[in-house]
Amino acid sequence: MRLFFSFLYLIIFTAALYPQKSLSLDEAIKIALQRNTTLEKAENNIKTFEANKLAAYGNLMPNIGASGGFNWNRRQQAAISETRIINGIPITIESDATTSEVRTYDANIGYNWTLFDGLSNIANVSRSDNNLKSAEYTIMRVKQDVVFQTISLYYDVINARQLLKVKEDDLKRFQKNLETTTERNKLGAVTLADVYAQQVQVGNAELEVIRTKNLLETAKANLLYFLGLDVLEEYNFADSLTDQEKNLLDDRISEDYTNLTELVNLALETRPDYKSRKYDLESAEDAVTMAWGGYLPTLSSSGGFGSSANSLDQLFESKGYSFGLSLNIPIFSGFAVDNQVQQAKVLSENTAVELVELERAIKRDIQTAFLNLQAAEKALEVGERNVIAAEENQKIEEEKYNLGSGTILNVLVANAEYTNAVTNYINAQFDYLRLSEELKYQLGNLDYSMYE
Repeated sequence: MRLFFSFLYLIIFTAALYPQKSLSLDEAIKIALQRNTTLEKAENNIKTFEANKLAAYGNLMPNIGASGGFNWNRRQQAAISETRIINGIPITIESDATTSEVRTYDANIGYNWTLFDGLSNIANVSRSDNNLKSAEYTIMRVKQDVVFQTISLYYDVINARQLLKVKEDDLKRFQKNLETTTERNKLGAVTLADVYAQQVQVGNAELEVIRTKNLLETAKANLLYFLGLDVLEEYNFADSLTDQEKNLLDDRISEDYTNLTELVNLALETRPDYKSRKYDLESAEDAVTMAWGGYLPTLSSSGGFGSSANSLDQLFESKGYSFGLSLNIPIFSGFAVDNQVQQAKVLSENTAVELVELERAIKRDIQTAFLNLQAAEKALEVGERNVIAAEENQKIEEEKYNLGSGTILNVLVANAEYTNAVTNYINAQFDYLRLSEELKYQLGNLDYSMYE
């Protein structure tokens, strides 16, 4: 006995030392928003668009530069001896070694300013601003996508857990029925065929439990992988619906969405990906303006100030100033500008086509989600009634069999119908919850800010 309690204490102590981690839906969404690689890369790209916008504004300003220099030059001349003939008399002339040293100092400052370049620099500012806004809305849509995917995967886990409970309850009931049937067979109340039928039922129930466990483990692994967590770690997940989810099943939100046209108009006003594509179109139109600037002349200004001296204290005594204007008129560029304009136009036209295509896709997706939600709502109503009817029929058939007025076949059929009804009802519940979130996602109303 002492050994048993020691072993029990060891198990409890180990469980307390390495507790399983709990993971609620809200926690899963927060983790997904922190670890999703697609979202992380999109947020990193924002830095590039912000830098491009700053550079575009910088192109409107003059380029200013300053320079300074120092040069030192030392020359040493060795002594030389030279013989010259003067009046027929050779005379040798010798010179001493000499050393010369020169130092020069200079300082300059100047600027170069593009005053007009065919409005390309102004269009570039607009394009960089549109690109940044498009990237920001893209991040918003990615966040909504991450939230929706996390909700779907988490519901898969809870759905599988509840189905596993049903299968385990079935197995317990079938095992109990097998024990009862076996005892009644010993008393001669039922045939051996009834025992065999119950054994088959128990075997099938055991197989269903194994299959559902595998389904649950797969759902867990898919969720943990999406969250960027170790799929081999053990986590505790919710095994029942929250009060908010139960209220959603009771309230039936499809009544809040009755007009598809209004839903589409709402989505076009709120969907971040649609807004992002609209800014992409404006950016493409700015690119056309920039390309057209190649046909127009450019005007630039330059100026500077400089000073040079042989000693540092005299550096700014001698000064030089410069100023100039330069006008460049393009006459023929080998059709290069035509090519740039045409490419920009094609990009703008394709972006406009993509915007229209996205609008059609939004209408289709909203209609599909709305119809699926209505069907799921009907499936909930039917499923609830089917569970009640199947449960009552199961009780009646089991009671009749126990009284000897029913057959084992009728009991098996009633059990199968009840299991199917409960399974379908559980699946209908999670389909409805998932589709309600999908409709919010398609409308662009899925809120992610509460999880950040």
